[in-house]
Amino acid sequence: MSSDDGVKPEHLSEHFGDATIDLVNDVLTEGADKAVLLMRHSARTFDRSINDLENPLTEHGRNLCVKLGQKLPKHLKIKGYTSPPERCVETAEKTIAAHAEKGGASGRTRPVEALGIFYSLDHQRMWKMLSGSNGLADFVGRWFDKAFPTDALLSPELAVETLMRVLEAKLDALDPSHLDLCVTHDMTIFMMRHGMGLESCYGPDVEFLDGLVLFEKDGKKLFRSHHGGEVEVREALARLL
Repeated sequence: MSSDDGVKPEHLSEHFGDATIDLVNDVLTEGADKAVLLMRHSARTFDRSINDLENPLTEHGRNLCVKLGQKLPKHLKIKGYTSPPERCVETAEKTIAAHAEKGGASGRTRPVEALGIFYSLDHQRMWKMLSGSNGLADFVGRWFDKAFPTDALLSPELAVETLMRVLEAKLDALDPSHLDLCVTHDMTIFMMRHGMGLESCYGPDVEFLDGLVLFEKDGKKLFRSHHGGEVEVREALARLL
């Protein structure tokens, strides 16, 4: 760890990703035979001298990806979709490579714009509003409260509905015993948790490798957080929209 990367001791936890493994195992144990995992990237640097999206994974973050991939259920074939920044691509690639090295089947990884910060209509203004907020949870809460100009940010309801439509299409296209790993950012996880009614954005923080899982059970599509929240997708979207 270099002295100027801004990494704090709490970002060196060995437990990042454990709750996500438990989440995937739980839905499979309950009878789901395929799933889409929307997950934050692994531990990264916090170098303020560069554009935030250019901050790469730390070596610790890469090791966490290997640990995660080794623990994912080996009967699953996993392919990756990611936000375009390199730390998201590398998170998926290293996780899936570790899964394959332990005997799991794997597919390719590719960037998808819908997993990025697609809801930002004016990046400069969005980062300014974020820097003026009391943390990311406060920013997302204010966004849902309509505190920001509509020419700077897409409406949060439309952003949630758009991304869920993408995730649902991926789930529908999966064969049994397949998992799509969709790597994104903490802002997107906050947005989806709050907008879909899993937990308030002012609830638990979004740690590295935290995820939300979309799966089908008894003919219904369900969206679940490892914190205990679960919603039926169609009902949650009806409340949101």
